[in-house]
Amino acid sequence: MTTPETDPPGAGPPSVAPLGEPGPPPRRGGLVDVAAVLSFVVLGFWVTGRLWLTPGSGVRDNPSDQSQFEWMMAHGARVVTQFAYPFGSDRMNVPDSVNLMANTSVLSISLPMTPVTVLLGPRAAFLLFLTGGMIATAVAWYLLLSRVLIGARGPAWLGAGFSAFAPAMVSHANAHPNIVSQFVVPLIIWRTLRLGRPGRWLLDGVLLALVIVWQAFLNLEILLMTAIGLGVVIAALALARPEVRARARPFLAGLAVAAGVAALLLAYPLYVQFFGPGAYAGLSRLIRGYSSDFASFVAYSRESLAGSPRTAAKLAINPTEENSFFGWPLLVLVAALVWWLRRSVVVLVLAGLGLLFAVLSLGREIRFAGRETGVPGPWAALENLPILHSVVPTRWALAITPIVGLLLAYGAEQARTLVRSHPAARGPIRLATATALTMALLPILPTPLQVDRRDPVPAFVTSGAWRPYVAGGRSVVTLPLPDTNYAEPLRWSAATRLDMPLARGYFLGPDTRPGEGRIALFTAPPRPTSSFFATIRRTGAVPPITPQDRVAAVDDMRFWRAGVVILGPHEYEVALRRGMTELTGIRPVFTGGVWVWDVRSLTD
Repeated sequence: MTTPETDPPGAGPPSVAPLGEPGPPPRRGGLVDVAAVLSFVVLGFWVTGRLWLTPGSGVRDNPSDQSQFEWMMAHGARVVTQFAYPFGSDRMNVPDSVNLMANTSVLSISLPMTPVTVLLGPRAAFLLFLTGGMIATAVAWYLLLSRVLIGARGPAWLGAGFSAFAPAMVSHANAHPNIVSQFVVPLIIWRTLRLGRPGRWLLDGVLLALVIVWQAFLNLEILLMTAIGLGVVIAALALARPEVRARARPFLAGLAVAAGVAALLLAYPLYVQFFGPGAYAGLSRLIRGYSSDFASFVAYSRESLAGSPRTAAKLAINPTEENSFFGWPLLVLVAALVWWLRRSVVVLVLAGLGLLFAVLSLGREIRFAGRETGVPGPWAALENLPILHSVVPTRWALAITPIVGLLLAYGAEQARTLVRSHPAARGPIRLATATALTMALLPILPTPLQVDRRDPVPAFVTSGAWRPYVAGGRSVVTLPLPDTNYAEPLRWSAATRLDMPLARGYFLGPDTRPGEGRIALFTAPPRPTSSFFATIRRTGAVPPITPQDRVAAVDDMRFWRAGVVILGPHEYEVALRRGMTELTGIRPVFTGGVWVWDVRSLTD
């Protein structure tokens, strides 16, 4: 928590008070707080507005993840209304089920949002999660900065707005609500800084544990980055400031309580995640190779005002992972702020953390302007370690966003201090501050997310016409079978509150084929029939069908406990229909907006 320096006003940089002491009291300004919150609401709906204004639309650049999160919201509602098992589900990937702790189950959001999901549907719940998460993140940072860290509303608004609506956050707004919802992070920081209060270590430790658990059921990657960042900052403060070391005993006692309570509450869920059915042994080498391009740090995201989709596409893996796009004016401004505030331990540690996360995000081999350089990155020595083998390296750059937000807030507060201490130079100081901020931030202002029209959920699904086919524990097989590239069936299942069980799906699960080491796949391990239809989905052509293919199809239908196969609207609908008919010899019937193959005679 920052307090004024003992030097004359304007002479020194921001510092941190002893752990546990209250921060500077905020000046009166209830109307300013209301205006700040309203501005965050406007920004949130500015980014997602097209989704709200166009019923039935979806995120253009990431439809699969939107379908998956709608399914997850329906799962949370099912846990509350039907007392379903929260950490796994048999409503997808029949007959093997899915380990939801090893996936983005977002139980800390989906459970309390059950009324929205039940009354308004999974899409509305997803949109509220996405939009509300960004707004809540900005509000949480604003309260932390204005009430705890700085005590000034203007700089707090600047830092909070950047932390919630920076290019990386808007990039992840393409159907990653669990990542843009970082409102628990300021709560973790606040409760950690309160651990040093004498005589309150037990209560403070329990409260910290509860917010840690909350974040664990929202996104574990963000929790890991927060823990690393907080640990480094507090260790540096303890080394640099005797008054911080004086609070070590209550702080460590509270930290031990927090660790113990969190470990107790998370023991079983984490056991399920790492050792339960459907657990996997880290991400594939391909996914662990997703890194930040060195040139991307000075480039603009496609979601920014000055951004270009063509340029961004050369520097990022996909539109949802533009984690390191800051633009050169902002990087110059941040470097200048660090130099200006270099007397502050907090500022220097934050700058060092930002550099650390930037270097880690470069991955095992540094890329520049879309080309491999052959230069190994430090991540190469870390990527195979436990826990870290499940981290996508480019996401380390995501942790730079709140660091830059904090530095902007500290810099703005120092400029305010200069104005107060040098009233004669008030005009030039304000002009210089406004000019620097405009040059750095105007190019990265967010633009609205691009949307696409989605086909309505077929009447065959919404009417429940599929129910007779799944009696006795059977499943619904969709064409194509769902995976990371085609997740529409998850949206259909969500519309039935997950009553409709699916063969295969879009999820992270182990590759159980011999020799693959249970490395994560983004669907179930391939089977002959799923590969057959995946080929048609990619090429639009039906591969030659052999007698062995027909035998394998029957075996796969029996494995999936298939009761019915359905084909909805698809670019290659004709080829998919022909492939299924020739493979099984069963003629389909068109009803309720889908082609239907009754395969119960094959699987009895």
